[in-house]
Amino acid sequence: MTDEMVRADNVHKSFGSLEVLKGVDLVVKKGEVSCVLGPSGSGKSTFLRCINHLEKINAGRIFVDGDLIGYRERGGKLHELKEKEVAAQRRSIGMVFQRFNLFPHMTVLDNVMEAPCRVKKESKAEVRDRAVALLERVGLGAKTGNYPGQLSGGQQQRVAIARALAMRPKLMLFDEPTSALDPELVGEVLDVMKDLARDGMTMVVVTHEIGFAREVGDSLIFMDGGVVVEQGPPREVIANPRQERTKAFLSKVL
Repeated sequence: MTDEMVRADNVHKSFGSLEVLKGVDLVVKKGEVSCVLGPSGSGKSTFLRCINHLEKINAGRIFVDGDLIGYRERGGKLHELKEKEVAAQRRSIGMVFQRFNLFPHMTVLDNVMEAPCRVKKESKAEVRDRAVALLERVGLGAKTGNYPGQLSGGQQQRVAIARALAMRPKLMLFDEPTSALDPELVGEVLDVMKDLARDGMTMVVVTHEIGFAREVGDSLIFMDGGVVVEQGPPREVIANPRQERTKAFLSKVL
């Protein structure tokens, strides 16, 4: 059994003539928190979306827990999986976006229960118990009957995290989960993520929160121009970046 949760080999992604990823190589080990930093347009969010095949790659390979994502390989050629097979792979990969994407017409509890009941066909009673426990865990046990519109942005994002966890994923992807929040609400979301990290959840986090990367991250990846420019232990990269592009970026955000 490999100790790798995510492996990206020479991943390329273009949108028309615009090449966004130009050969990304990356390994995230099980139980590790990898934080991805970089300027806007560097390919961070695109790469994250490629991990669960929300974006189709043009070249390379991405593996999650040893499984090739989105494709089957035969005779050295890749054949795209059917949508149903891709959906099955995504069940074990939780994703939290900048925007919360909650169903406005459903209560908080129903939002968290929806995917396990509908996608995994789990029993409502079992899912309800798990959903209530997850909402307690993210500090929203008293809000189960509320609707998303009655919650603050930070509370909605915590519901989104609970919803992703309800599928019992082995990997969590976070795409700038605090960037749409008012500054005073950022801490409550980061606290939930820190708690997940302490429990050993494997996480890839695209973020601008340098303090979170320094405190919680096991590895820091700096991307620019569609490639990984530098990576290493967060405190080391932040304190003593080796590459000029990393130095220039950190000098603006620290």
